[in-house]
Amino acid sequence: MTARDYVFIVLGLTMYAFGFSAFILPHKVVIGGMAGLGSVVYFLTQHLHEQGYFPFVIPVAVTMYTVNAILLLIAIRIVDRQFTIRTLFGMSAVSLLIAFFQPIGLALNIMPDKFVSLLLGPIMMGSGLGLVFIHNGSSGGTDIIAAMVSKKSNVTIGRTMIVCDFIIVGSAYFVLHYSLTEIVYGLMVTILTGYCCDLVVNSNRQAVQFTIISKRWETIADAINTEAHRGCTAVDAMGWYSKQPVKMLIVMCRKIESVTIYRIIKSIDPDALVTQGNVNGVYGKGFDIMKVKTDKTRQNSNPKVAETANSTEKTTR
Repeated sequence: MTARDYVFIVLGLTMYAFGFSAFILPHKVVIGGMAGLGSVVYFLTQHLHEQGYFPFVIPVAVTMYTVNAILLLIAIRIVDRQFTIRTLFGMSAVSLLIAFFQPIGLALNIMPDKFVSLLLGPIMMGSGLGLVFIHNGSSGGTDIIAAMVSKKSNVTIGRTMIVCDFIIVGSAYFVLHYSLTEIVYGLMVTILTGYCCDLVVNSNRQAVQFTIISKRWETIADAINTEAHRGCTAVDAMGWYSKQPVKMLIVMCRKIESVTIYRIIKSIDPDALVTQGNVNGVYGKGFDIMKVKTDKTRQNSNPKVAETANSTEKTTR
């Protein structure tokens, strides 16, 4: 990861920590993840301290970092070195940020309206997590558990995280004696946070396909290669009105790069015929990796396929 990645990871974790501390924690809603587990411990020790049964209140950040450290020590022999470094950085940063924002959020109570808070909180938290994941970061917590389970079984990471989150939210019913309404609030916030996270991640991965017909197709193709750093495919075609052969360029790029493609085309040939369409998925070099299981028999019979599959598996790890 580059320094730019770490900057955006810290920005995303700051959004997550502020959204949690300012909008969720003041309303005593228990959500999924390590923040939710830290909330359970915080509210429990707060109640016991007020009753004189416990000497102090344990902040959310302390529980988060302690549990994350224990999980990481358990997982260190299972997960790879890069995941360990990313998780160590993420869990340290998010714990420090929540430790900073928690007293501020509880003291100010920025949004007294509970319903509005439970909308703003997950939107900010999910957007922050999405930013973290886009830049290959990790906040620790259930990510560590999911990574360990996926290494040892066929259970997917997403399913493991859902189960962990539901257990943490449900624990508030038994430990803090929350009503079912409060449990539903917690589940709603957890689901909305994940939904907002997916929106951010998927919007970054959206791809488009350009088809370009121009007499200056070679110049356009060279410019797209050198300036936009995207490949082009030249296809032989025929204009049926003119009955003349033409070249049609096909270009795949991220949606956020489409403006760059348009600028290149317009600067070279303003009269070029251009179409743009959304595509459901683009897989290959420069885009996403196909994460599907391959036929072992076919894979073993073709050394090149086996080599590619092994390298892809290492990359995804």
